Amino acid sequence: MSQKIAYLDCHSGVSGDMLLGAFLDAGLALEKLRTELQALPVEGYELRLSPYTDQGITGSRFEVVLTEQEQPTRSFTDIAALLASSKLSPWVRDTATAIFRRLGEAEAEVHGVALDEIHFHEVGAVDAIVDIVGNTLAIEALGITQLYASPLPLTRGHLRMAHGLMPVPAPATLEILCAVKAPWIPTQLEGELVTPTGAAILATLARFEMPAIAIERVGYGFGKKRVIWPNCLRACLGEAYGLSQPTHTHHDHPHEHHSHP
Repeated sequence: MSQKIAYLDCHSGVSGDMLLGAFLDAGLALEKLRTELQALPVEGYELRLSPYTDQGITGSRFEVVLTEQEQPTRSFTDIAALLASSKLSPWVRDTATAIFRRLGEAEAEVHGVALDEIHFHEVGAVDAIVDIVGNTLAIEALGITQLYASPLPLTRGHLRMAHGLMPVPAPATLEILCAVKAPWIPTQLEGELVTPTGAAILATLARFEMPAIAIERVGYGFGKKRVIWPNCLRACLGEAYGLSQPTHTHHDHPHEHHSHP
């Protein structure tokens, strides 16, 4: 039986929005995503998907728009409890929790505190919860058994966050990706191209390798920044080809096999 795999071309970095935009552009129906997300007890947001063209390439731009600006600051424990109480499938629930745990542990390491003391500001916002759960739902719905990712662009500069100005890549992003020895390629650009959310999804689910793949469809997910090239993430979906032997993204979680299609 053939394996459905996906290769992520992160030439312009990765964020939760860009990745989900690419999966939607590759064939995931927005209505299906919207319906599946109703299993999550979170409100105060809308999903927006629009066609987008940048320097001659057309794809999709996905956004989570907050309809209630006052959102609670959530700890990792709060988010884990929220996911546990949801009606999401066991694989989606456990995988999303694992991604948030990676984020929380990285923030805790950077700030020198315990995981329980971390309260997500940027990361714990509703859009990050929707991005993380949405991407795990997309992987399950598209039947993808393994993600592969390209090297990431290493930029410089500073980023304004809740704690003040931070160097780019954000300390948590570096912490997450160095744990899996993710490859970086230096670029002269300034600004954040790899977000902590995007980093946590890749570190949890992707192999930083080029697979042997028979590509069947390509999705383009665009970011908000304007850079010198089309600011998109490409998701190439297809079948494992030849001698490539992909393993399931969730082999790290042996009790979850039966919940995945």
